[in-house]
Amino acid sequence: MRDKTDFRGECLCGAVRFATNPPTLFCAHCHCDFCRRAHGAAFVTWFGVPENQFRFLAGEDLVMWYPSSKQGRRGFCARCGSTLFFTSSLCPGEVHIALANVKEGIDRPPELHVFFDAHVDWFECSDDLPRLDKDNELLANYRKVEA
Repeated sequence: MRDKTDFRGECLCGAVRFATNPPTLFCAHCHCDFCRRAHGAAFVTWFGVPENQFRFLAGEDLVMWYPSSKQGRRGFCARCGSTLFFTSSLCPGEVHIALANVKEGIDRPPELHVFFDAHVDWFECSDDLPRLDKDNELLANYRKVEA
């Protein structure tokens, strides 16, 4: 965990750079089908910030937005393809950022697994973090996602 005034990150090629100020809203490992396919990974670790704490440092014009559902979109670098951001009408005023793109960490560790019922069978999760399935009340808003 870092205790700094801002967290900075970038895409693989470095063309898209961004920063955000703490405090973050959450940090979670997401196992949903959308995230797994968008990142080509067993899960994606996201952290959320209020959008007024987020700013681009470079390359905002290189961010392409893919509408991954009727309510959400995923931002990626048009040059290198790095998936960086997620925004949704289901969580207005928030920007979700892929933690792997932040170089030195943030103000909290991952706190839980979400949509764990969708996890892949080839990954063995060995931590003690809470595991929320899609029916958990904390995820009720996200059950409204329409492809």
